[in-house]
Amino acid sequence: MPGHGGKKKQQQQAPKAPPLPMPKVVTKILAGGADPNVEAEKAPVKGDWQKIPFNGSTTSSSTSAFASSSSSSSFPTSGTGSFFSRLFVTLYGEMAPRDLLRVSWFAGTLFFIIGGYWLLRSLKDSVMVAINGVEYIPQAKMISLLVVTALVFVYNKLLDLVPKHQLFYYVGLFYFCVFSCVAFMLASPTHGLANTKADPSRLLGWFSYCAIESFGSIGVSLFWAFVNSTIDLEGAKKAYGLIIAGAQVGSILGPTLVIRAHSIGVPTLYFCGALCMLLMVVSIFLYVQQFGVKVEEEKVNNRKKKGSKAGVMEGFHLFMQHGYVRGIFALSCLFMVEVTILDYMMKVLAKRHFTALYPNDPLRVTDEFASFMGLFGQITNGISFVFSLTGTSFVIRRLGLYRSLVAFPILCMGAIAIAVIMPALWVVFACMMFLKALSYSLNNPCKEMLYQPTSTGIKFKSKSWIDIFGQRGAKAAGSVVTNALSDSVRSLVLYGGLVSVFISAFLVWVAAWMGTRFEEYTQSGFVVGAEEGEEGWMKEGGGGGGGGLKGVRVEEEGMRGGEAEMSSLAAVQNVRLDTSCGILEEGGTPQGGGEGEHEEGGEEEETKGNIGGRKR
Repeated sequence: MPGHGGKKKQQQQAPKAPPLPMPKVVTKILAGGADPNVEAEKAPVKGDWQKIPFNGSTTSSSTSAFASSSSSSSFPTSGTGSFFSRLFVTLYGEMAPRDLLRVSWFAGTLFFIIGGYWLLRSLKDSVMVAINGVEYIPQAKMISLLVVTALVFVYNKLLDLVPKHQLFYYVGLFYFCVFSCVAFMLASPTHGLANTKADPSRLLGWFSYCAIESFGSIGVSLFWAFVNSTIDLEGAKKAYGLIIAGAQVGSILGPTLVIRAHSIGVPTLYFCGALCMLLMVVSIFLYVQQFGVKVEEEKVNNRKKKGSKAGVMEGFHLFMQHGYVRGIFALSCLFMVEVTILDYMMKVLAKRHFTALYPNDPLRVTDEFASFMGLFGQITNGISFVFSLTGTSFVIRRLGLYRSLVAFPILCMGAIAIAVIMPALWVVFACMMFLKALSYSLNNPCKEMLYQPTSTGIKFKSKSWIDIFGQRGAKAAGSVVTNALSDSVRSLVLYGGLVSVFISAFLVWVAAWMGTRFEEYTQSGFVVGAEEGEEGWMKEGGGGGGGGLKGVRVEEEGMRGGEAEMSSLAAVQNVRLDTSCGILEEGGTPQGGGEGEHEEGGEEEETKGNIGGRKR
């Protein structure tokens, strides 16, 4: 009904005063007219957990006008300001000031998480050695795995009980109390570092080690799950590079503070790490007050009926059920096997190099080796920061997610091949530095974007299993290879390199498969892991370019792995008028696809509002 549509549009464009105080630049933008997307962000709203689209990512005319006015209000159009405005748009795309503020907020939150974690991680081993002894670090690693496993079950249970953003309050306050207590105990003359007698019966060292390990596993996974559920795909392409840049600053500053441990004191540094947990909570609380979130109302009754899927094991069941989720696992974790092999290769070569330089001075060898590893960390984090700040968004938006996904394992394969052909220390150093920097600044944002067309259960629960156990398992698998080849440097370089090249070749195939599925799912609106009655389980038809697959159930209950994927492909063929498989009967009328930006290289048959894929 055109009449209704016109009225509704006029009502949506009527200016309204924001209920919460906002920065002046946002107030100026809103003064010219309210945008429906912005109105949805102003305050917490009860209802389904939904993504908040970036203003620049929608295709409506009113939104375009709003984005245009936003840009003109925030960036000068002449002189130096015009240069920086053009540079910003080139690197990140058009972004409204309110969206830039949201991205900066997320970057600051991740800065506190990563900065606090790296500060505490740099203290973890030294505290364990001083209190319990260096020989007990391997046992501490095994015990920490059991502790993390138990906490993952608690974390998954909380996901069913509280809104997702409130998990930051529980997690942050819990670790603030834990790390504050450890800092207080470390300052004790009886139980702390003043007692120089290392004893495995002293529980403080074990407690400290396990607490730091568990936060590193849970805190980062929770942050990215929240961000993936809040920012839409086009916003992710623009924002994730800036967010990761904030993390890289934290990863540099945290260890830098530890260098001054002799003057600041370990207990004080430990308490600084605890304060980072509190600042994370404050940052998320203020974010919710400023921008709001749409709180998810869990369908508890439906979940209870599906007892095999619900509960703390739901994430694992979703992982086993969906090939797409297993693909995310492969791209997130398997490259850690080759990183572990190449990292060990670099350390073996470095040890041999410095031992040859200082054959009669083992202390000098230790110092030089420590300086070498410190140099590696500084350069790697520095390159990651620069590329995250200037290249991540640019590359992903220019190449598209498909090509960006495939590029990483290809580059890894090339770096490993060079290291095998020329196994000199500084060549392996450069290859390892290149690989690690790319994994932080390119592979990490790409694999986080793969969670966009997935359900909330996969974003939070399956992700926790993948991030925590998948990466640990991949490192363990890499250690098995290095232990088997540790007797001979030549065997390590040759056979370890061959294993790494084989894994990279496999990941090229996985990345191509995942990139294709991602494009098809985002075009059709299919949501991996969606349950009956949830958005994406059945795409209902509608007008205005936001329609979908009316009456087509994309994924039947009970389907597993490949059957579910084939069902989603059939749905996509309906959207594209492809009846080669007989999905649409003659005379059938498919509805329009989802909204998005038409990227360069997409198919001409796709509508302008669809996200374009690569040429087929």
